[in-house]
Amino acid sequence: MAKWVVGALTVVVCLLVMSVLYAFPGRASPGEPGILPTLNAVLNGSAAVFLSLGFYFIKRGSREAHRRSMLMATALSGVFLVTYLLHHAQVGSVPFQGQGAIRAVYFAILIPHVLLATAMVPLVLLTLYRGLSGRFLQHKKVARYAWPIWMFVSVSGVAVYFMLYHL
Repeated sequence: MAKWVVGALTVVVCLLVMSVLYAFPGRASPGEPGILPTLNAVLNGSAAVFLSLGFYFIKRGSREAHRRSMLMATALSGVFLVTYLLHHAQVGSVPFQGQGAIRAVYFAILIPHVLLATAMVPLVLLTLYRGLSGRFLQHKKVARYAWPIWMFVSVSGVAVYFMLYHL
């Protein structure tokens, strides 16, 4: 049953993101970010902090502190998803204005960020389910892949924000 729920939620999230990104015409202009892109960067950065704390706590055997940290990272990433969709529903996609080598660097970060963000959804949901249901061996098997992907997506999201709005 859990695999069906994880699969259904993954499909819903991916459809929502694709719908918002492709259904709304680009009305964005480069320049100063509004509040939502800045909030998104803060949420991503904060999720990375809680992911780091969760890793630290589990390596020291503190399951309860690990659980709280990971639930906070999940909540922050969930709020990020909502504000990300709101932002893109309002402005569409913001084109990167950099030229030359920095453009290649931007896309070298953006493309894996987008691909791994998609892969992250079912991994995080499955890891979360297994951890909360006490299936710790199965949790650990998925978490060893989910955690670095989630961390990369959170940190690279902040990098994309800075490159898009502050270069």
